[in-house]
Amino acid sequence: MSIDRLFSNLAGYMDQYAVLPILYHFHWMEWDDLAFDWCLICVYGLFAVILTYAICWPLERWRPIEHWPDQKAVLVDVFYTLLSRVGVLPVITFLLFYQVQTVSTAWLVNLGFIPPTLEELVPGLFGHPYLTFWIYALILDFADYWRHRLSHSFRAWYALHALHHAQRQMSFWSDDRNHLLDDVITFLWFFAIGLAIGIPPLQFPLLILLLRFIESFSHANIKLSFGPLEWLIVSPRFHRLHHGLRAAGRNSCNYGGVFPIWDIIFRTADFSPIYLPTGDARAPEALATGGYLEQQITGAKMFFRTLVKA
Repeated sequence: MSIDRLFSNLAGYMDQYAVLPILYHFHWMEWDDLAFDWCLICVYGLFAVILTYAICWPLERWRPIEHWPDQKAVLVDVFYTLLSRVGVLPVITFLLFYQVQTVSTAWLVNLGFIPPTLEELVPGLFGHPYLTFWIYALILDFADYWRHRLSHSFRAWYALHALHHAQRQMSFWSDDRNHLLDDVITFLWFFAIGLAIGIPPLQFPLLILLLRFIESFSHANIKLSFGPLEWLIVSPRFHRLHHGLRAAGRNSCNYGGVFPIWDIIFRTADFSPIYLPTGDARAPEALATGGYLEQQITGAKMFFRTLVKA
């Protein structure tokens, strides 16, 4: 059985025995046509988490940068990951993107304008779905480079992003450790780019999951670089410099999430062969060692306090 068929079967069972009964109970059957796609996205998200764990956990055991006797902070990051990859967030991402793309496309067509797709802008991409997929990924990563860099440039924005940088026990679970308001900004950012370049609705969350898989690996507690290929894909050593204590805050480096080429082009790359301790010395202790709700409340207070001061 191919992996695509396996995922489809799992999504079918989830759709039939879990989602459709809920839709029927609450009289939401107008969404039944999309229910299978929701389930498929959740299955892909679960597979991404399992694959990340299967690859990163043995490597962290083999060549760890640090050893932590108490891993309570890591367990909080596990909750962030499950919520972001398998929970309601992927479903909301698909639902909103699908609805907004449908409505906006219909509105533009009524005005006499048909939004172009990437294949229409570059005819040579017709018949090459995998190449098109990676070009979408490259465009999204370029947009994410600037989103990430700007989040370090504005005090109020960094007040939210500080939750991500406060982790002193950075592991492959840490990528999704973000404040909900920061996640909303990130989603809207990607959302606008995805609509602008005409990403198909079902490909949008899959692209995000692919990029997030590579970003999870780059956060791993692994003493690893890619040597002469370090410029090609972000490695754990390259991204750890971004999370280093000396880099926390506004004067950082290595903003790229997947491709270091943007840091090279815009001169924010640092390929130093060192592994720094991570964290943000200026962040409240609650952001580093608190539970999920405590971190969210503390981050929100910092954000609004910074806005008031501004």
